[in-house]
This record gives sequence, structure tokens and C-alpha cells, in this order.
Amino acid sequence: MSAKRDYYEVLGVDRKAPADEIKKQYRKLALKFHPDRNNTADATEHFKEISEAYAVLSDDAKRQLYDRHGHEGVDGRYSREDIFAGAQGNFDEVFGRAGDFESIFENIFGGRAGGRGGDFGTKRGADRMYETTVTLEEVLRGKQIDTEIKKRITCTDCRGSGCNPGTGKNRCRACGGLGQIKQTRRMGFAAFVTAMPCSACRGQGVIVESPCSACKGQGNKKGKKFCSFKVPPGVTTGDYIIQGEGDEVPDGENGDLILRVRVKEHELFERDGKNIHILLPISIVDAALGRTIDIPTLDGKTTVKISSGSQPDTIIKVKGRGVPHIQQGGGRGDMHVHLVVTVPKKLNRTQRNLLEEFQRESNR
Repeated sequence: MSAKRDYYEVLGVDRKAPADEIKKQYRKLALKFHPDRNNTADATEHFKEISEAYAVLSDDAKRQLYDRHGHEGVDGRYSREDIFAGAQGNFDEVFGRAGDFESIFENIFGGRAGGRGGDFGTKRGADRMYETTVTLEEVLRGKQIDTEIKKRITCTDCRGSGCNPGTGKNRCRACGGLGQIKQTRRMGFAAFVTAMPCSACRGQGVIVESPCSACKGQGNKKGKKFCSFKVPPGVTTGDYIIQGEGDEVPDGENGDLILRVRVKEHELFERDGKNIHILLPISIVDAALGRTIDIPTLDGKTTVKISSGSQPDTIIKVKGRGVPHIQQGGGRGDMHVHLVVTVPKKLNRTQRNLLEEFQRESNR
């Protein structure tokens, strides 16, 4: 019997749960246990377990096989790579863009989900992360970042070939240059053929004759690279992708740079999407009689008119003085000025006499 836990139990769903419920529950658990978000010792193992469960249960054919035969049925027919490769489209839906799951598979599971187009020889570099904090003023106009990123860069000694000068690469004898080894499994009267990356050449189809001493035949090595990019106006707290700025892979696909942005809280303004809010304390006299007053904005001052008879919590809208929205064409939102009518704690004799006279007139 397999020591694996039941996939439905792993995801915490009923055996009759519909596909959208399974996807929703997996996304919730994936965000909880993703190693980039969770630093606990067993987070990676939990992430592997829930990802494998989702890979099977999100695929109709695999789910039916699992429901009938359990783990033995799935493991007997599919290799680990086949399970994840077949569900790649489902993972792309959950993670929001094509290719994200390939990166996760490479970094967490130590291999690839079959590669794009099923090519075991295609390599992809690991993603790197850069964290930055932006102010609300920088949300308005954007922020230029010029920095050095620590990552794997193409080896300058061998120019990415992985070979010492005067040497080259030979076709792998184990797989005949195909980069994969086919395996046949039998279930009853049926035979199932699966392809696995060749362990001798690591799926490359070639073996380096004399590895470069600088990069040990990898074609890349640890280093730094200057990177220049702009955090766009309207940015919100979250992760953004800068394609191709992760680890460099000769004859492969560079990883991405994950830009993790945190928008700093402002001492005056509170953000709500593309609108901003500010509290404006005014006296009871200004509320009663009205007044024109200068107030701060994210880009200078502006003038607002307080109408006579304004009540507490009155909101004055100042159009076009909010921030851009990164997904709505960049147009700026509005600034909402919330009037806060303040009552003086102490009055001098003249002020008290005037208010008492106002009270007597009001009560007539």
C-alpha cells in the first residue's frame, strides 16, 4: 500500500467536490505554503504534497483513474513528470500566467514539468526576487530603480558553452542525443510508455568533454548584473514580473526577476484604489459660515471651498488629484476631503459670550 495521504484529504475537499472548488482550495493552500511566503521548516513539503494532489484532481482523466484505483492506479500509469506536465494548463490558470508553474516546478521539485513543447532539453533559469518600498508620491509618478542583482550570469571564460577552450560536447551515448529515456509500464493487459529525462546528460542530449574550470561546465556562474527598470505609476502592493532578468541560462530560457513592491502608508492620505482620502479638521465657525482654504495634495496645494452650513463628515471631491490605476489606462482618480468639525476644549470670555448669545438667538 502507498504511504501517500489521500489527495482529497490533502486539499481538504469532498470526493464529489466540483473542479472550481478544488481550484479555489488549492490556490488558498498554495499561497499559504508557498516557500516564498512561508519560512516554516515543512512549508516546502506541504507545497509539494498539495501541488501533486491538485495536478491529479484537476485533470479529469487522472481524477477518474484515481477515484477507481487510488494512488496505485495513477503511479502505475504516469511518471511524476507526466502528472505535472499534463496539468500545466490548470496550474497556469491558478497562478495567473503561463510559465509560472514551470518555474515553481524547477525551483521546488528539482526538475521541469516536461518543458515547453515537451522538450526535456530546454532549460530555464531560476527566478530572482528584488524587494522595494514606494511612497504614495512615487505611486503617482513611478520610481526608477538602478541596482545590481545577484544571480547566475553567463560564464565569460567559456561564453556559455561550458567547455574548456579547444574542446566541445559529445552526443550522450545513454540516450543517443535525445535527452530522454523511454520506460514501459504494464497494468494488466495494457502497456504504458513514458519518457523521462536522461540522468546521464540531465536531459541535454550532450555531454561536455572537458568542463570549463570557471563554471565547472555549467555555462553560467554566480555573479552580479546591473539592472535598470521603472516601477510604473499606479502600482499597488504585490509581485510584478520583469521577464528575462533572473538567472541566465546559455542555450535556454532566462529566469524572471520578481519585483516585490510594498506601498508605504502615508501620514496624510489613505489610498482606496485610484482615489485618496484626507481628513480636514475645521472649526465650527468655518463649518457654519463657510470658507475657502488651501489643502495639500500629492503634487502641491489646491484650494477647496467649504460651503456654509457644512455638516460633520461632509465629503468634498477634488477631481483628478488621486493616483493612476495601473490597469485602467493610467487616468488619475479623485481626492476625497472629509470635513472633521472640531469643538474647542477651552473658550475665552469673549468667545463664550458670543456663543451664549448665538444659543439665545437660536432658541427664540
